[in-house]
Amino acid sequence: MSNVTDNQRLYQEREKRVHDAISLQKPDRVPIVTLTEFFFLRAAGITAAEGMYDYQKMSTAWKASMKRFNWDMAPLQHAIRPGPVMEMLGLKMLKWPGYNLGENQYYQYVEKEYMLEDEYDEFLRDPSDFIIRKVLPRYAEIFEPLQRVPSFVNWGAGYAILPLVGMFGSIPPIVEMMDSIKAVGQEYAKWNAVQSQLIDDLQNMGYPVLTRVLSVTAFDWISDFLRGMKGSMLDMRRQPDKLKAAVEILEPLTIQLPIMMAAITGTKRVYIPLHRGARGFMSDAQYAEFYWPGLKKLLVALIEAGLTPLPFFEGDYTPRLHYLAELPPGKIMAHFDSVDRQKFKEVLGDTLCFWGNVSAQLLCTGTPQQVKDEVKELIDLFADSGGLIVDASSTGPPPEAKPENVEAMTETVFEYGKY
Repeated sequence: MSNVTDNQRLYQEREKRVHDAISLQKPDRVPIVTLTEFFFLRAAGITAAEGMYDYQKMSTAWKASMKRFNWDMAPLQHAIRPGPVMEMLGLKMLKWPGYNLGENQYYQYVEKEYMLEDEYDEFLRDPSDFIIRKVLPRYAEIFEPLQRVPSFVNWGAGYAILPLVGMFGSIPPIVEMMDSIKAVGQEYAKWNAVQSQLIDDLQNMGYPVLTRVLSVTAFDWISDFLRGMKGSMLDMRRQPDKLKAAVEILEPLTIQLPIMMAAITGTKRVYIPLHRGARGFMSDAQYAEFYWPGLKKLLVALIEAGLTPLPFFEGDYTPRLHYLAELPPGKIMAHFDSVDRQKFKEVLGDTLCFWGNVSAQLLCTGTPQQVKDEVKELIDLFADSGGLIVDASSTGPPPEAKPENVEAMTETVFEYGKY
């Protein structure tokens, strides 16, 4: 007699279904896996603010929505960050619901030049020191005392350890910072415990968790977190050599960190949001020079480490498809926001699993029948190959999506997507 429960069997079936699609083999039916975030909370009847400030309520809502929509994998709840922790940090680089946005507004990244254009040389000399003493204080109020700390290079000499300990243990702003960090850590531990239990609960319900590991390309690291869109656009023309040198320094970290986190969490799939490589931000020549080399290194390195990259190609990626043809076939779950589907099929049909891209606008403003027609059109295009996983075109159904439209998307996949 088998000891495998129904939920364990469903878990294994869902894992295999997604794996088959990624491998460009035909599963029993088309999988449906989404990156949704705040939609899951609103569909369960709570606000975005409640989800960020009441950890248990967020967990309950997530499980209720997962059971309701019954997708093949539970989405990554990476946007449902802990509001109390963010407040205690005094974050300056994020706005979020329930604090400085309305209770159902989507969180916002505050983009600015956290590294100024004339600070490249300082960053290139010692990136860690620059991040600690310059960038972290610009990100969060809690780290502002670090601006007063001398360069950490100065503490490399053996005798310097004594004044270093004295400084961190006796200077009031530094001591206050250390006490605050301890309190933040305690609050974060509460959030993390609920997250860990949520993952266990979802798996016991028969749902694999999509991923717990995230990475970014080196170019996006600089453009998103240090220079901002405007700054990095200007850098490609005004100081391209320094920009490329910074990218080269960060490339190993973008590879090493997700591999390490995958080992810690036991996760084999790595989510990679891609922000700057699409049409409209840079030319094809600039993409080839500044963006593609680092992205290719990251994707290939993760594959060689036995992991499955989950890149989200945000924006129109039709002009970049010929680059993606250089990637190993059947190893990547590629989420597309805006792309010519037919062109993708022609160029990459035997290379990448297509993940996406049911119109997010249609899910918000259309009718269930319009959504069903859109999903059928998508399934028909890939019916001969099997390399398809359905999701909305954005990061899953938007918070404003009509639940009946999301249900129509799901039902169509279940009924029409059988091979």
